[in-house]
Amino acid sequence: MLQRPAYRKALVLSGLIGIPVSLIAFWFLAALHELEHLVWVTWPHHLGWADPPWWWPLPWAPVTGVSVALIVLWLPGGGGHIPAGGLHAGGMTKAALPGVVLAALACLPLGVSLGPEAPLIALGGGLALLFRDLARAPATEAGNTLLGAAGAAAAVSAIFGNPLVGAILLMEVAGVGGPQLFAVMLPALLASGIGAIVFTGFGDWTGLKIDSLNIGLPRPPALDTGDVVWAVLMALAIGVLIHYVQVIGRHTAVLVAARTLRVTVLCAIAAAGCAAAYAGITGRSPVDVASSGQATLGQLASDPTAWSVGALVAVLAFKSAAYAISLGSLRGGPVFPSLFLGGAAGALLAPLPGLGLVPAMAAGMAASSAAALRLPVSSVVLVVMLLGNSDAVPVIVLAAVVAFVTTELLPPGPRIPDLRPPRYPRP
Repeated sequence: MLQRPAYRKALVLSGLIGIPVSLIAFWFLAALHELEHLVWVTWPHHLGWADPPWWWPLPWAPVTGVSVALIVLWLPGGGGHIPAGGLHAGGMTKAALPGVVLAALACLPLGVSLGPEAPLIALGGGLALLFRDLARAPATEAGNTLLGAAGAAAAVSAIFGNPLVGAILLMEVAGVGGPQLFAVMLPALLASGIGAIVFTGFGDWTGLKIDSLNIGLPRPPALDTGDVVWAVLMALAIGVLIHYVQVIGRHTAVLVAARTLRVTVLCAIAAAGCAAAYAGITGRSPVDVASSGQATLGQLASDPTAWSVGALVAVLAFKSAAYAISLGSLRGGPVFPSLFLGGAAGALLAPLPGLGLVPAMAAGMAASSAAALRLPVSSVVLVVMLLGNSDAVPVIVLAAVVAFVTTELLPPGPRIPDLRPPRYPRP
């Protein structure tokens, strides 16, 4: 492949395009962060509250709903992909960029239970094609696919904090290698996870040691039988939960397609109502529900004892509802809310006999992200990078594969409706 001049030119162009795309993606994320901080921290403090009051999400919901509905109806691209359809690497055009940016700004800082990764992928792919045209490079179908994936990877790698996660995610999203590669990859992933468990178990049982890649860093306690058994059972339950959350999102998308303006506004209000109800019942901040969950997940992992059992049950219920509604009606990405739901489920179940907090949260996040994204390899890499704990990899692999297979065997729900051309507005 590298012997072909056209491929070498595309490789160089991808590297050059990655510079402006990553810079724009950085400022885009910085703008989202500053707006979110303004709405949920600065303004409540100026009004005399340490945390936003329980009703704080409600006034922002109509703004979000009307803005997204008008973007879907009038701007090319409909503000990006419908989140209930999962992540997509292609399909974005230069004309769709304004709608993608505006929809993300209308949703993510104002309390929608979605993440920024889907807008980043669309932004990176569209910008790559824009810079390709500015450079007057030839446009081919293969070149569009390559440059779009490269631009998306450059944009999304910032949010995951590791370029490896972005690259693997985009390879799996784009389906490089087709169904045959995926058919080989899943059994290999499962077998490698089971192999790691067997090696760990036999090493502890026999007392014999074998050489493996180890640079001598301190290691946490090894996994035991309870961790593995509970991880598989958790993955089954979480896979079913996340699957039906997505099914509700698909049903919501069908309703939105029929009456875009009215239903989108009602959905935004309903999602905000979930956050308000959670805050009113638990006394905690509505941000726990009315956000992507990226920052809240870090707080949960660092101090899980700050959450009572009731608060964990409530956040699982209300954030699942807000997430399902947002998936079908608003714009954003499915990754971080699913990670948070898995982490919260793991923290809730960690006191089970024989189960520790680290393997519980690791298995929960792997299962929820694999069920939401249908990308088991990316889910494994993402959770391993987030935790930085190599000894939890076997349960992460098992949980991701079990949850993925579970969701694939369940009824998929309705098809995501195609966006109609914006010149034919719907009432």
